[in-house]
Amino acid sequence: MSSASATYLGFDAGQRRLGVAVGETITGHARALTVLPCQHGQPDWTAVDELIHAWKPHALIVGMPYHDDGSASDSTRLVERFAGELARRSGCSVHRIDERLSSHAAAQALEARGERTDVLDAEAARIILETWISERSL
Repeated sequence: MSSASATYLGFDAGQRRLGVAVGETITGHARALTVLPCQHGQPDWTAVDELIHAWKPHALIVGMPYHDDGSASDSTRLVERFAGELARRSGCSVHRIDERLSSHAAAQALEARGERTDVLDAEAARIILETWISERSL
């Protein structure tokens, strides 16, 4: 990996909420940004577009929900549609990563820090993004 820093946005997409995080390769860390509401699995695309415009990410990372056995679920199909639309709208590269257990890890991290659980989806996006960054730096 290059020593130059690149900024990425990570997403934890769901039927009712979209968690968003930002991270950089130079630090290898990410931070939770926001949770956007979704209606029937569709986020506020104007808000998503504004985040992409503000952060000018090198690429976008989307957590893909799979069953424990690795098979796709209804949620996987919903998130795959989100990732496709994200790529189409943004013109950015969209990378997918297995996000199994990210929400569980996010809940544990928030509890350990004594933070509110209403940011759970953004914290899950942070974990998804940090995992992706760390896998690329090996």
